[in-house]
Amino acid sequence: MAAHSACDFGGGKVEKLALAKYRQVIWQGRVLNSRFTDEELRSQGRCPLTPEEIGLLLAALGCGGEAGISTLRSLFPLMEDKKSLASSDERAQIKGKASLLAAVDYYVSMHSDIFISASPGNMHNAEVKIRQMVGHRTYENMKTIRPNMALLGQLFLNQSLTWVEFHEGHKSWQGLLRLQRSQQSIYTCPAPDCMCSA
Repeated sequence: MAAHSACDFGGGKVEKLALAKYRQVIWQGRVLNSRFTDEELRSQGRCPLTPEEIGLLLAALGCGGEAGISTLRSLFPLMEDKKSLASSDERAQIKGKASLLAAVDYYVSMHSDIFISASPGNMHNAEVKIRQMVGHRTYENMKTIRPNMALLGQLFLNQSLTWVEFHEGHKSWQGLLRLQRSQQSIYTCPAPDCMCSA
């Protein structure tokens, strides 16, 4: 996902070269985003959010502490990941198997208390919609956050924006219903607009 996005994640020249090499090996250079600068990609909402950006967003929405955020894990110490959920033997069995790792990600995401979509990709789109449908049908409170990636990209690029301004701007945000547009991917919106009236 990181390599395919062609975005800069702050890892310096070594990370950029490693991601470019991976793009060349896997997609033979056929990554359309690589034609754009990082600023252009972020302002268009094409970049996955970094752990730091997710931490800032969650804190601005009122989740977590008010103190300055250095990393996502320090803000959310109860957060689980593959390393904390599986033993080293279990992880060794799926190491290097991208489809199995994606299946683990999907399963954990679908059963989590809160899911935040940090990528504009198909897997995230499908998870958001399935959580909405399953939560609606079972009356579970499945908190799902799908941020406006283009708006957030512009905000994170704005170096003059203070934490107070960022936090105040998010305090009263509410999610909006989005109707399925014609020609829209079934991954983005797998259910028809009339799902609730059936």
